[in-house]
Formats: sequence, C-alpha cells, structure tokens
Amino acid sequence: MSGHSKWSTIKRKKGVADAKRGKVFTKLIKEISAAAKLGGGDPEGNARLRAAIATAKAENMPKENIERAIKKGTGELEGVNYEELTYEGYGPGGVAIMVEVLTDNKNRTIADIRNSFSKHNGNLGESGCVSWMFTLKGLILFDQDRVDEERLIEVALDAGAEDIREREREFEVITDPAQFEDVKRAAQDAGLEYSFAEVTMIPQSTVRLLGKEAEQMLRLMERLEDSDDIQRVYANFDIPDEVMERLAA
Repeated sequence: MSGHSKWSTIKRKKGVADAKRGKVFTKLIKEISAAAKLGGGDPEGNARLRAAIATAKAENMPKENIERAIKKGTGELEGVNYEELTYEGYGPGGVAIMVEVLTDNKNRTIADIRNSFSKHNGNLGESGCVSWMFTLKGLILFDQDRVDEERLIEVALDAGAEDIREREREFEVITDPAQFEDVKRAAQDAGLEYSFAEVTMIPQSTVRLLGKEAEQMLRLMERLEDSDDIQRVYANFDIPDEVMERLAA
C-alpha cells in the first residue's frame, strides 16, 4: 500500500485529523465547489461531487455547509475561482510524490510547495516525472483483527473488487474507481468495518524508509497536508507501522 494511505489511517486513529477539523472542512468545501462547477450540482449525475459529499458527510460536515459549497460551484452564490494543478517531485530516499492543488493564487502555492520540498530533503520535478508510477484505484482498508478474512474476500469479490491483499496488520481491497462505491456499500451492508476508504493513486512500487529519511518524509507530508491550497498528497513511501505510530505520537 502507498504510504500516504497508511499515514492517513494512523493519524485518524490518533485523532490528529480531528484536531485539524477546520482545515479538513476548508479543503472539502473547495473540492465540492470545484466538482459542482465542472460537473453540475446534481450528485446523481456527477461522480466527483457524489464522492466529495460522501467524504464531507463522513467528516460530519453540516448539511448547510455542503449545500452552500455546491451553490458556490454552480454560480448560485458568489464564490472563488480555483485553478486545479498537479505538481510532481521526489522526497527523501527518492520517494515519488504527487501533489494535487486547488488554488486562487498559483504563484503563492508553488512557492510554498517548493519551500516545503527543499526544507525536507526533497525537490520538485518536471510534469510527468512520477505520475506514470501511479494508477487511480479505489482503496478500502480493514484491520485484520476486526474482520473475518474469508467473509471479506467473499463480499468484496462478489461486489466487484479487483484484488484483496494482506499487508502487515491490514487487508487492502482494491477496486476500479467505478466499482468503489458498490464495494464499500457491500462491506457496510455485511457489517465489515473499514478503517480507510478512498479513490486514490496507488503506486506500482514502494520505497522503504527507516530512520532519518522516514522522519523527513513524514515531516514533509505533514507540511504539505497543512496547506489550505493542497487537496491531496500521494507518495510511494513504505514505512513500518510501528515507526509511523512512534513518529505520529
């Protein structure tokens, strides 16, 4: 599994995400508005908007905030015009990193990203330098001690999952993006509780990090994720769970 997904799961378990609820809401409002602007305000006919609303509801965003963000995107309310950009580069140990941005000030954002990379032993690269390493997939994670493996395999494959993998303390269910909601819903209906579920970029290979490089990588992730302009960060680092948990403490 890509390291950013494990990192997100560990932070959620430790309550780090809750401490930054306002920042999470800011990013979600941007995503909802951008999705509504591009594909319209009806989630039934707009998969991106539907996914953004589902994520917002999972984060307990108030209904009125969601509706206001949609109206800003469709032009019913005055809103900000955001530019969607993707930056690529390398982190400690040669880790591949993709940064997805929604910004109203490109110069400010690129300066901030470049500064974040340089301060944490990384560097920005040319467009396309690492994107070829990633594939868009649905990813659903289950703690091994909370689900029955045979039942999970049966439910996930019947619902259209492409693959189920065992990783350290978790099972990974991989789906085509179009089947993601079906597989997630099937798991919920079967009473199988997941710890992480997202349509995300999954790398073809990972880079193992330990020691100082692991610390630098996670500091870089935190610095990038802390920016209101950055929506998502994908990276192919692999850091053992116990090391991540210690660094997140």
